[in-house]
Formats: sequence, C-alpha cells, structure tokens
Amino acid sequence: MLVGVEHIWKYFEADIPILEDISFSVESGDRIGLIGVNGCGKTTLLQILTDRIGFDPTPGGDGAVNVAKSCRIGYLEQNSGMISDNTVDSEMRRPFASLEDEYRRITELGEKMHALSGKELEAASAEYSRLSAHFEANDGYLIDVKISTVLNGMGFGGIDRSRKISSLSGGERTRMALCKLLLESPELLILDEPTNHLDLDSTMWLEGYLSDYKGAVLVVSHNRYFLDKLCTRIFELEDRKLKIYKGNYSDFLRQKKADLERQEKLYEQQQQKIKELQFYIDKNRASATSAKQAKNKQHMLDRIVEEGVEKPKKPKKPPKIRLEYDIVPPKEVLIVKNVDVTVGEGGGKKTLIESLDLELRRGEKVGIIGPNGVGKSSILKTIQGINPHERGQIIWASNVKIAYFDQKNEQLDPRRTVIDEVHRRYPRMTDLEVRTLLGGVLFSGEDVYKPVGVISGGEKTKLSFAIMTLKRGNVLILDEPTNHLDSITCEVLESALRDYDGTMLLVSHDRYLLNKIATRIIEVTPSGIKSYDGSFDDYLAVKDLEAEAKAAAAPPEPKKEQKKQYRTKEQRSADARRKQEIKELEDGIEALESEIGGIEEDIQSPEIAADYAKMSELCRRLDEAKAELEEMMERWVDLEDRG
Repeated sequence: MLVGVEHIWKYFEADIPILEDISFSVESGDRIGLIGVNGCGKTTLLQILTDRIGFDPTPGGDGAVNVAKSCRIGYLEQNSGMISDNTVDSEMRRPFASLEDEYRRITELGEKMHALSGKELEAASAEYSRLSAHFEANDGYLIDVKISTVLNGMGFGGIDRSRKISSLSGGERTRMALCKLLLESPELLILDEPTNHLDLDSTMWLEGYLSDYKGAVLVVSHNRYFLDKLCTRIFELEDRKLKIYKGNYSDFLRQKKADLERQEKLYEQQQQKIKELQFYIDKNRASATSAKQAKNKQHMLDRIVEEGVEKPKKPKKPPKIRLEYDIVPPKEVLIVKNVDVTVGEGGGKKTLIESLDLELRRGEKVGIIGPNGVGKSSILKTIQGINPHERGQIIWASNVKIAYFDQKNEQLDPRRTVIDEVHRRYPRMTDLEVRTLLGGVLFSGEDVYKPVGVISGGEKTKLSFAIMTLKRGNVLILDEPTNHLDSITCEVLESALRDYDGTMLLVSHDRYLLNKIATRIIEVTPSGIKSYDGSFDDYLAVKDLEAEAKAAAAPPEPKKEQKKQYRTKEQRSADARRKQEIKELEDGIEALESEIGGIEEDIQSPEIAADYAKMSELCRRLDEAKAELEEMMERWVDLEDRG
C-alpha cells in the first residue's frame, strides 16, 4: 500500500464539514479518477494527501493519513516548482540532478583510478562499480531520450530549450510543469485537471503514457473519455462523503444508477415494513394478550429506524437545456469552395488554411478536431462572416438560422448583469419569463443580478446556452461548449445535443461528447482537412487502418539497387570498401563491448582489488577500450550516413 487514509474529516468552519469520515487506500499500479461537482472538496482532499493542509480531529479520534516510506508523491500545480529564470533544458534536467552528479563522479573516478594504488585504488574502484551499476539501473544513459519523449508528447517537440521558463505563456508553463513532474516519476502521481491545456494529440499521448506508468495515478478530471481510457477505479465525492466504484467512468455511471435504483427499492420495502409494524403496535399495545408481542415489534421497529436503509437523496437539480427550431432548411445547408482561412490584418495577416472546401448537409452533426492553433475556431468564424475572407465562396442555404456558441463567451457583455444579458436580446420578455429561463440553468435569487464579468466560466457557458435556446436556431455552431463545465452539466448538454435533430458544426477536444454526438469527424491539419464518417471511435479505427496500410506499403529499404546500375566502377569499388569497413567495425565494436564488460566484472573482484598492479593495468586498459569504442562508434555512424 502506498497511501492509507482512515476516517479523516475537514471543516470549513467549526461545525460545517466539507469532508466527512473519508477512508480509502492507494495501491501500486492504481489508476484512480477523483470526481465530483465543483466545490465538493476534491482539491481540499488532494491538499491533505500532499500535506499542504492538515485534516481536523475526528469524532472517534482515529483519523490518519499514512504514506509508505518508499512513496514519493508528485502533485501537479500551476507552475509547479519551476524556477522562472531557468531554461527549459535546465528545468527538465532537474529531476535527474542526482544521476548527473553520479555521472560526473563516475567520469572523475575513471580518469584518476590509474594514478591510484593500494587501499585508495580499492576504495575508488568499489565506488566506481557501485555508482556505475546504480546509474545504469536507473536508465542514466537514457536521460536525453526521456526528456525528448515527454517534451514531444506534450507538444514541445520544436521548442528552443534555451528559452527561459518566464518567457512561456501560462498554459505553456502548466504543460511544462506536467512534463517535469512526469520526468520525476514519483511512486504516486496526483494530477488536477491535467488535460485543460492540452490539444487532442497531447491528451491521447498522455493517456498512453499514464496507462503504462510504473507508479500509481490519482487524477481529478472532467474529461470523461480520458477517465474511461485511463481509470480502473472511480472515487466520487458527494455530500461530503467518498464512495468507491470499480472500473472506468462508464462503469461508474452504470453502477451508480443501479445502486440508486436498488436503494430506492429497499427503502420502499422498508417503509412498507415500518407501516406494517406500526399498525400492529398501535393495534395491540393496549391488548393484554398481545402487549408483549407489540413490545417486541416496537424493538424491531426501533432497530429498523436506527440502522435501516437511508432515504435516497435526490440528485442535485441539474440544469435544463432544450434546443429546438421552427424552420426546416434545405438538404444542402452549407457549401464552402476554395476559401482561404486567415487571421490578422494588413502586414500581420496570416493564412491558416488554403483553399478550404466544406459541405454541410441537413441533420449532420459534424465534429471538427485538430491541434491547437491549426485554425478550427477560425473556420467557424470565417463561414459566419465574423472573420473576412478574400477568396472563394461561402454559400448558406435559404431559411438557415444560426445559433453560435463562442468558447470565449465574447458575445456576452461583462459589464451587464445576467438578467440584462437576456433582456437586451429579447426585450419583450417579462422579468418572470427571464428568471424562469435562468432558473433552468441554475441562476436563482440574487445571482441574476451579478455582473457577467464576475461569474465563473461554467456559469457563463450555461448563460450562453440559455440564450441559445431562445434563438431556436436550425444550425448550431459550437466552439468548445463543454469547457469549464462539471460532469453533470456535460451530461445534460450531451443529452440536449443528442436529442436535437437539427444541423450541427462542433469544435471540441471532448472526445466523450464527440463519440456520443458526431455523425462525421473533420480532421484539420496544417496541410488541409479530411473527412471521416461516423463517431470519434470510428475515426480512430480508420486512422489505425490508414497507418497500417501506410506501413505495409512503405518499402523496407530505399531503392538503392536502382541507383547501383548507374554508378561508375570507382563508385562501386568505394561502396564495397565502405561496406567491408562497416563489417569490420561492427566486429570490433562487439569485441570491445565484450572486453569492457569483462574488465568491469573483474574490477569488482576482491582478489583484483587487492592486487595494485593488476588493478592499475585493468583500469588503464578500461580507459583505452572505452576510447577505442567511442572512436569506432563515431566512424561507424559516419560510414552509415554516407550510405
């Protein structure tokens, strides 16, 4: 067991608990998803686990958080532990500082051992062997490979590693902090919303990396597809208590629904039993012949009331979103021909996509995916005329009515109140009608008079969708609609979009949503777009087949044979000499590696360590062999590159 949590409580105030009697364990290899509505205490629990805050005394006095001595806990926070003045390269090397110190010491010992003798040589050789074994066992020779793998996977493949951390944007710094944490490889990795600043490719890479991670992973996320792919257990925080479910997020949904149905049935049966017992007690309490039985029934009733099934708590009121339209558009809703998608103006103008062609048919629900910055949002703005275009045609059918959701909520005025945002668009609506609409997306009481600028990102999204329901558009254009939403609201929105039978163009990183909603996927890349029929999983299946076909069609070797027939006699002779030298080098490298391995094994022998002359000769030969090997490897690489 890596971590054991036993009966912990946490209070906001003296008598108001946020966490109540929480117990669980984390085992090596666990993949745990921690979920719950915003404000339920997830971050508080993580801070207790990482000893940033303490828990409060428990009623029974038996609360504890036990962490195994061998367990290092890594916790992703904004700019987690990074030094702003450091370069990217130096920050990525910090997790390997002790290994790099070891390598410097190994090099130093190797250089001076031939000048030592007696006990000094014996001690140096023992230290050399110990450090070398530890360095190799901990993949010291793979430090650069590990750094490159993580940076590439997290979207930093082309970054200048001499850049200072302070020059990165907030989102880039969060991603870089995650890179550093992955390289530290703690036994327990705790991640709070790790996919928030990742594009689709980086998110999928992270899924694979964490699935193969040697330690345990505890992740807080609203990304349901991510939880489905990664997790083997789900921890749900609800009403101050923690409940544990086996399996992934979809398994959790099924189990929770079944548990609620079972509890409701048991509670109904119990209530019926209580009624029967109470009826018997009331009827026979005063009877001389039945008073004893009535007393026994009363004891039975008391036990049921005290220890029986609790009344199922009604789920918290979810928001209501219903999307409808009045006018059916023609079959061909949109035709885009040869349009350049651009951003900026004048000298700062930049073309993101050249000659875009796109068609949208009535009833289609098209998901648009691609890396950050490739132009997905710009496509949506260009086809609506928000961004101008100078070339090509954008043809909307007649009777099209667009309802647009902008991920930045730029259509909302931060200075106006929530209720005014609706009134200014629909001035004929009464206050009661507007408040009823806003109540459906959980704005109640004085909340409707809050300025838009101070409400949360999730509240802005719900306000935008409330306004969209009034527009009754027959074409929905949605740009990252699930950003900032908790899982309950995501499910409500997903249900509304699934029930909507109009036409939809959707940009999203939410693969769970894409999988449930999309009937077609459009992939946007720097070289253009490509369309795939079906859901996101269908898209992935086709991509896998394309990759397999490409690998099968690729020739195993470049067609050098065709070039040979055009070579001169001198060229063919030189090529033969090159191949012969490569063969000789490979034989020599193999022999040297074998010799070096034997010498290093001999040096560890107590008999050799006690013999100064033999030890000196072996150390000298070891240095020579390593130098020869390095020269041979450089020559071999040079000859291979010439081929």
